[in-house]
Amino acid sequence: MRYLMCPPHHYRLEYAINPWMKPGFTAIDGKLAQEQWSRLRHVMESLADIAVIEPDPAYPDMVFCANGAFALANNVLISRFRHGERRGEEALIRRWFDYRGYTVHELPDGVCFEGTGDAILDRSGGWIWAGYGFRSDRAAHETIARGFDADVVSLHLVDERFYHLDTCLAPLSGGYVMYYPGAFDAESLHLIEQRVPSERRVVLAESDATEFSCNIANVGRVIVAHRMSRALQARLEALGFAVAVAPVSEFVKSGGAVFCMMLRLEDEPVVQLSRV
Repeated sequence: MRYLMCPPHHYRLEYAINPWMKPGFTAIDGKLAQEQWSRLRHVMESLADIAVIEPDPAYPDMVFCANGAFALANNVLISRFRHGERRGEEALIRRWFDYRGYTVHELPDGVCFEGTGDAILDRSGGWIWAGYGFRSDRAAHETIARGFDADVVSLHLVDERFYHLDTCLAPLSGGYVMYYPGAFDAESLHLIEQRVPSERRVVLAESDATEFSCNIANVGRVIVAHRMSRALQARLEALGFAVAVAPVSEFVKSGGAVFCMMLRLEDEPVVQLSRV
């Protein structure tokens, strides 16, 4: 596997574009943020290849580079951010992929889409889970399906705390899916239940969801997480996963954790599993 990360040299909290961001009330400890990012990179380098994109001082949230694009094989769809504060990141991300020879796909005019924050490849079925409702438009899903020749499962997010899909759903190796039901409408929950057999669903309590326990990296049978309850960790370990905790509390202050801080460039081979 291969991921893209962006150092937090210019990370700060100066505006609010999600419910977790509280400028004026919450301060970022820059030294601790750098230490946490470096620790996360060290953990990830033991599991996968890590590439780095240089940050720009004008864009304090560029450290959350998962939001900048969705990439699969040699194809990439560059994001169009909902909020103006992040739109300048788009050209920097595009330049990075252009330089490396990716085929760049375009969104229709006026359609917003925020990368792997709202488009996550399932780890067994070969489809893409795609969220919409707060930061990405459902109209982007047709572009994703066409550009990546993949089935797209559209999931409607309804709780503003879980404004990106990666905050409330995590496909795991072996066909498991970890998710928080309260983040979705009834139709979306039905779609998840249709696709994922009950024995492969890991349902989170709200207390774990609000600790960003879905916002994880999964490489093979290893899960890298900011924080998890003992009960959730025990459930995952019983399923054969090892949980590595890499706290990123300074980044949670802006509404992002482990998954948000990495853009997946290359995935493990998809293994088709029979449905039960």
